[in-house]
Amino acid sequence: MAPSNTSTTDGGSTPARSSGPGGVPGLPGTPPGPGTHPVDEVLSPVKLVSTGLQHVAAMYAGVVAPPLIVGAGVGLSPAELALLISASLFTAGLATLLQTLGVWKIGARLPFVNGVSFAGVAPMIAIANEHGPKHALPVIFGAVIVAGVLCFLAAPYFCKLIRFFPPVVQGTVITLIGVSLLPVAVNWARGGSPGAPGFGSMRAIGLAAITLVAVVLCNRLLRGFWQQLSLLVGLAFGTLIAFPLGLADFGPVKDAKVFALPSPFHFGAPEFDAAAIVSLCIVMVVSMTESTADMLALGRIVDREADEPTLAAGLRADGLATALSPVFNGFAASAFAQNIGLVALTKIRSRYVVAAGGGILILLGLFPVLGSLVSLVPQPVLGGAGIVLFGTVAASGIRTLAEAGMESGSNTILVSVSLGVGIVPIAVPTFYDAFPEAVRTLMHSGISAGTVTAVLLNLLFHHVGAARRAAAGDPPGTTVPTVTPS
Repeated sequence: MAPSNTSTTDGGSTPARSSGPGGVPGLPGTPPGPGTHPVDEVLSPVKLVSTGLQHVAAMYAGVVAPPLIVGAGVGLSPAELALLISASLFTAGLATLLQTLGVWKIGARLPFVNGVSFAGVAPMIAIANEHGPKHALPVIFGAVIVAGVLCFLAAPYFCKLIRFFPPVVQGTVITLIGVSLLPVAVNWARGGSPGAPGFGSMRAIGLAAITLVAVVLCNRLLRGFWQQLSLLVGLAFGTLIAFPLGLADFGPVKDAKVFALPSPFHFGAPEFDAAAIVSLCIVMVVSMTESTADMLALGRIVDREADEPTLAAGLRADGLATALSPVFNGFAASAFAQNIGLVALTKIRSRYVVAAGGGILILLGLFPVLGSLVSLVPQPVLGGAGIVLFGTVAASGIRTLAEAGMESGSNTILVSVSLGVGIVPIAVPTFYDAFPEAVRTLMHSGISAGTVTAVLLNLLFHHVGAARRAAAGDPPGTTVPTVTPS
């Protein structure tokens, strides 16, 4: 585990700003001092903006999809829908800044991207159908506020689950994160969704393939900083190719407003409905599980293990951002796993790069015309790049499993069953449709389903009766060391 640069009295870590000989601490472009971890390195302004833009491009579709779906379900006008999308971009930027830069015991201080959680889309649509257009969003926002407060208060207790996430569990979960995201990339490659014009056409799939090849060739042929920008270069190349193919147009740019301040509680004061609150609190617990898994995965990728204080601080940031988002007409905030793949792909570990991405998201929320420029990137282009991104996450998980002692039979069973359970909702999305709503909420996500299974099997194999087995003198390798807080 990489050592932290400075310690705080709360037992967490507050990373030092980089400074070199004769440099000014925290000044962009200042060479990192001796012992400065790459996570705490501050790059030059040009590198911060360009690499931060890569993170925005990787997550943009995921941020705007939930408000698009929920807004359409509520029956919003095009102008109100645009406002909801801008609010989601704005609040995602605030949440990302909170995670990367941190305040007090809030924020993981890792290159950790936050955005609108997709896990709450189905429950929010159900709430909208039950309460009607006039009260739908106020009831949803009220439930999101309560769920965020729950997450904030539960963070120091929930993070203690780290002892149940040894490398074999971490590797399984990281692999599932990548595998569960790959179908998203495949749908993007086909054109976005079955209802989209030209979905599944050879033009769309061909454009995705061109983008994929461009990203791979850029990564192979370019050197230095340009190699780290291979994803952005591939996205730009694919978008340019899309125009003559008729798969991109400047319509959204022409219709977008130049500037729009977020209007607090634009859709009405929050309303608090017991059933809606329970539903979104369950969703929040699922999101906390996924965020914990994502922080553990990111910690391994950047060589700074996510210990208990880090996990607690990250979950507090999730909770605070979620509780504040409805004030600006946003939804629950959670981790964006696709950006973990980007960190692994580019090998740029600086949290300030992701903070720059958070700043760009805020600008996109305040200046809708800028957001419309990012939206020019067609879904098939995102799909081609997404295959590289999400596959990189899965590869990181496989690498972690290789270090986890797979010669143990119990570990093999744990991994195989957890992966199988996690892939069920990915392979057959309707598998749990007949189950109770609470089960559907938990198991509908392959990440949460596989994570819960892996944790339970780890308890069964490596915790239940562990003292008895040790007293009996079981041979080494029958238990897996747990991760202890640093």
